Amino acid sequence: MKSSDYNARCWFVASSSRKSILKRMRQLKSSTMEEAYDYEKPSAFSRGMAVKIKPDTEMVFISGTASIGENGETLHKGSFKNQSKRMFENIAGILEKEGLKWNNVVKTTIYIRDIDRDYEEFNIVRKEFYDKIGLQTYPASVCVEAKLCRSDLLIEMELIVIKNETVQTI
Repeated sequence: MKSSDYNARCWFVASSSRKSILKRMRQLKSSTMEEAYDYEKPSAFSRGMAVKIKPDTEMVFISGTASIGENGETLHKGSFKNQSKRMFENIAGILEKEGLKWNNVVKTTIYIRDIDRDYEEFNIVRKEFYDKIGLQTYPASVCVEAKLCRSDLLIEMELIVIKNETVQTI
C-alpha cells in the first residue's frame, strides 16, 4: 500500500469520527434543468450530490436524468433516439457545471422502458456520443428495463463520478 493511500484512508476514517458525512456533502447545481422540487409538479430529489471522500476528492452521484427541458417538461415524446441524445446533453451540462468531463464518469446505470426494442438503438447513440466527445475509456455500465417515472419517458441514466482524481482503466 502506498503511503498516500494509507493517508487518504486515515483522513476518511478520522473525518468520519470528527464530522458526520452530512457535513461533507453538497448538492449539485444544473445549468440545463431546474431542480425537481422547483418544477410545476415538484418531486422530492436533487439532481445530484457530492461527498468528500478525501481532502481533494469527491464522489459525485448524479440522479436519473432524462430528456427533460429546463422547466421539467418531457422533450421528444415518442422518439427514443432523440430522447437518448437529449439525455446525454443534459448530463453533459451537469458535468460541465461541476467542472467534470465524461472521463471522470466511473459508472452509468441506464433505465430503458423497452429494452428489447430500444437497446440496439441506445448503443448506437451512446457510441456516436462517446466518439463525438473523444471518449476512449468507457465507464462501467449496466442497462436495465424499467418502468420510468413518467409514461412519456423512454430512457433515463444515473451516474457515479469521481472529481479531482485521475480515473484509470483497470
